[in-house]
Amino acid sequence: MWFVAIGLIGGLLSGIFGIGGGIVVVPALILVARLKPETATGTSLAALLLPVGGLGAWHYYRRGFVEIGPALLVAVGLAVGALVGANLGTRLPARELQRSFAAFLVIVAVHLWMTA
Repeated sequence: MWFVAIGLIGGLLSGIFGIGGGIVVVPALILVARLKPETATGTSLAALLLPVGGLGAWHYYRRGFVEIGPALLVAVGLAVGALVGANLGTRLPARELQRSFAAFLVIVAVHLWMTA
């Protein structure tokens, strides 16, 4: 049941803000489901692949809110970045990975707060 709740919250926030995997699902899988950070990351990527990308994008596309050209270019970057990031993420010690992720979230939060 926890996994469905994590998915529901991640999907809701993804649909609203375009976030979900890294900011919601991965931490929830670590904290609630007690998965290792690298397992949480892999599980999140696998879970998000179709429902969020496909259904969420389709909904926005139907309403004219998707730019196909830029989306394809971002997808190329995402593909390369995901391969490099997965290689790096599976090589880092779990503690270092968690701390790096926490630092990233703090930087994003401060930036959003200061520019809001």
